[in-house]
Amino acid sequence: MIKKNFITAVALIALVSFMSCSDKDKFVVEKGKVGKITKETTIKELKEIFKKDSISSKMSGSVSEDDYFKEEDEYFIFEKGGKLLLTITPKEQQDSLSLIKSIEIHDQRFATKNGINLASTFAEINTNYRLRVESTLLSVTLFLDELNATMTVDKEELGLKDFTIQQVSLEQIPDLAKIKSFVIWFD
Repeated sequence: MIKKNFITAVALIALVSFMSCSDKDKFVVEKGKVGKITKETTIKELKEIFKKDSISSKMSGSVSEDDYFKEEDEYFIFEKGGKLLLTITPKEQQDSLSLIKSIEIHDQRFATKNGINLASTFAEINTNYRLRVESTLLSVTLFLDELNATMTVDKEELGLKDFTIQQVSLEQIPDLAKIKSFVIWFD
């Protein structure tokens, strides 16, 4: 009787730990991986990966020869209840067998092994990753080469309100600056 209860308890513990690991994997962010999506995932496979969620898409229309003005297809992954989780852009437009170009993360449950997510401050990111910085008119882009990712910070977080491409250094970014966007690139 004790042996039977022991075996049942061990099986139950194994099942619970398997379920918690798979749930944790659902939100892991690594180089070449966001949740269950990897560099080898095709657009067609998204339906199976997110079968319990909802997928919406915005298609680019016709394929244009002019890459500068070309729109891109976008696939939006919504959790049950309507919360936007991810925006996925394929490498090839209007091709269900295309691999993924990039994933923009909209949910702070998606995090790196160091716990970096959309709710992280600049100080947390700067402590955990080596960063490069580039300025645009309205924001500063942080390049996390270790993850092949970019994060943006609004220039207003830096106290800059004018529309200039003035170069900003890492030292100029306040420790408590908040992240506006988080994108993982699959190239």
